[in-house]
Amino acid sequence: MTDQAWPWPAGAATGIGSLPGTDIAEAQRVVLGELPALPHLPELPARGPGADLVGRTAGLLVELPVELYAGRWRVAPRPGRDLRRSRDLMERDLDQLAEQAEEYAGPIKVQAGGPLTLAAALELPIGGRLLRDPGAVRDLTGSLAEGLRAHVAAVARRLPRASVLLQLDEPSLPTVLAGRVPTESGLGAYRAVESADAAALLRTVVEAVGVPTVVHCCAPEVPLELIRSTGATAVALDLDLVTDLDPLGEAIDAGLGLLAGAAPTRPPSAGAVPTSAQVADRVRQLWDRLGFPRRQLAEQVVVTPACGLAGATPQYARAVLAACRDAGRRFTED
Repeated sequence: MTDQAWPWPAGAATGIGSLPGTDIAEAQRVVLGELPALPHLPELPARGPGADLVGRTAGLLVELPVELYAGRWRVAPRPGRDLRRSRDLMERDLDQLAEQAEEYAGPIKVQAGGPLTLAAALELPIGGRLLRDPGAVRDLTGSLAEGLRAHVAAVARRLPRASVLLQLDEPSLPTVLAGRVPTESGLGAYRAVESADAAALLRTVVEAVGVPTVVHCCAPEVPLELIRSTGATAVALDLDLVTDLDPLGEAIDAGLGLLAGAAPTRPPSAGAVPTSAQVADRVRQLWDRLGFPRRQLAEQVVVTPACGLAGATPQYARAVLAACRDAGRRFTED
């Protein structure tokens, strides 16, 4: 177990993805400065449509154009200006990454929405979510797999000395599995997706992309065994939402890495930024309760904020990333 080679250095920290503001150059500088062991490509949803999770990921789909209609993303008959905007924003972000991290030689993380979350958000041209049509969900998954493979290759070309990690954001996964995604009327819900089918969809993407993949779910009831069965390298979750330690312990013991969301995304009522000692203690307490050795913690765990930081102030976001970084370094000293 402890002899496993992880795709990040011991004591690493990273961000979940989103940051406040609209300046990608500044956001990238913050990430590279505060998270030198495992930086990520920042996401700035404040830039508007096409920078949000669904629109940003939809811009990567292959032969499945989308458009905005009544404030929602839906499948479109042909590419249009909404799709061009999404792709232009991503291209600008990748150019900025290449400019600032040209000589970077370590692991770097990129993020995209996962197939279940996209299926629960994207609408069919005739109305209703893709989730209602299993064939459409399979087509979406194949398109996403192909698009993410190309996206990862594009990052690798721009940063030839780096190694790319992929994070699949699946905040809707527990809701999809439980059959709790509401229909448009709000009077019903879409039929639950079976765990085996959901795992197969995720596995399709993980295997197609061919790089270490993290599945991120900042919701209660994260299906850890399902995620482990997809071939994912790690799971990213909010530690405050972990209520049952046994499934997490079993997943870690079976070889799943953990991106531990240990720092709040917004200041507590007192307004203080958590210190690196507080963040480190939050992770250690959980790890000790699970009963694993401290040396394994430094290797198998990456420290992160609880979720994205788009709703934080720039000052708080930078301070939280720094606290996570210094907390990770503390583990190498245990």
